[in-house]
Amino acid sequence: MQIGEYIRRAGAMFGEAQALTEGARTLSFRAFDAATDRLGNALLAEGFEPGDRVGVLLPNGIDCLIAYYSLAKSGLVRVSLNVRETEADHRYKLDDSGARGLIHDDVEGAEGFGAAMVYGADALRRLIDDGAPGACRVDRELEAPYRLGFTGGTTGAPKAVTLTTLGETAELSAFLMDLAPDLAPGDRFLHAAPIAHASGAFFLPALVRGVHQWIMPRFDAAGFIAMAAQARATHTFLVPTMLAMIMEEPALETADLRVKRICYGASPIAPSLLERAMVRFGPVFAQTYGQAESPMVITYLGPEDHDRVGSCGRPYTTADVAVFDENDKPVPTGERGEIVCRGTQLMARYWNRPEETAKAFRNGWLHTGDIGRMDEDGFFYILDRKNDMLISGGYNVYPREIEDVLLAHEGVVEAAVVGLPDEKWGDRVHAVVAGRPGLDPEAVRQFCRERLAGYKCPKSVEIWDVLPKSGAGKLLRRAVRDRVLASADTTAERESA
Repeated sequence: MQIGEYIRRAGAMFGEAQALTEGARTLSFRAFDAATDRLGNALLAEGFEPGDRVGVLLPNGIDCLIAYYSLAKSGLVRVSLNVRETEADHRYKLDDSGARGLIHDDVEGAEGFGAAMVYGADALRRLIDDGAPGACRVDRELEAPYRLGFTGGTTGAPKAVTLTTLGETAELSAFLMDLAPDLAPGDRFLHAAPIAHASGAFFLPALVRGVHQWIMPRFDAAGFIAMAAQARATHTFLVPTMLAMIMEEPALETADLRVKRICYGASPIAPSLLERAMVRFGPVFAQTYGQAESPMVITYLGPEDHDRVGSCGRPYTTADVAVFDENDKPVPTGERGEIVCRGTQLMARYWNRPEETAKAFRNGWLHTGDIGRMDEDGFFYILDRKNDMLISGGYNVYPREIEDVLLAHEGVVEAAVVGLPDEKWGDRVHAVVAGRPGLDPEAVRQFCRERLAGYKCPKSVEIWDVLPKSGAGKLLRRAVRDRVLASADTTAERESA
């Protein structure tokens, strides 16, 4: 079934019931269906053709969701862009995907992005309001591109991930069967994380179950607590960083919150944080593990299994998961290897990258790049990442990109970026540099702030005389991390003595 039909069916089933609330604005299920029809019809009337890629760069909100699902109805391929990324990030993704259009709330800010047709907030509102009424229905093959996500390689260059209608439907089924099977009319889902990122994966499951969804334009801990109480939220999704901030908020002590399910993922969670959160909220937590190539769906850990500290759970019903050695053979139970998976939820391919696609898919299995193990009960544990990618606050961070910026500083000669364990951020971005006399760590951080998205900027900077290298002259990032951690342990021992 086409994704647009889920929108249409929800409109017919739930009618005038409240579907979406953003601030003072609320839309019914029927009104959301009609708005996506009008915008879809308007975009086709503008000259777009099914299969064209269209970027969407909008903050969390109702208009963002209208844009997403008007594209689904009109057969256009969504290129989701995160407002927290830089202009250079946006331009790269639009160019790489060959986007013909861009829906953006700031037309002037979108100049030079390369898209032929750019729609700002006023133009978007006119299209939504004035588009032709009536069903917008463009059927495409279920294995044709539906949307493009982005990930990165070991060098940090993002790769476009081609996701299909078939894969989107598999993700929807997995959520409703395993992760959030209790969603029902009368529930209220609070979107606090970016809809362009993981939180958006919960929109369709909640919509088809008649759930009223509330949207925070931008997350802050106090605002989350207030809105969760106001909405009487029963469900939400949080990355561990958000949960850490909420747990530190004084208002949490007296807040009247009645959340039945808190889903989390996108980065590892510190056991101490999860333990404190479970004391406050109860056994309501469910973890999901996935990646861009298998969006959100590899394994899940339900509330009843949260006594298994460090586990990312068992495979989703729709996913087949295993642990392979370097020869792509299954390893014995309990031994470490690379986590691999297969199923209809997987990407079709990397966009215009056949060699990378062949490397990721070997013998029918997607190789995740995550090192892990499986216990005798079928629960999986992620032990490390095969490459050097970090996950800070739920966002992928690639050391090479940050190192390139550091090396552009006139005082920096060598640079290594590593992730340090952090209860709040998951991975705390830490930079070690060697350079000319007088190099100031705070000045280096400020240099990065002016050139990188906030979540990519180093939280701390150390200055060394020289960085460790292999015999071939290759920077040994792991050796840098080990030395930083050893130094931290030594300092902690001295302070406790």
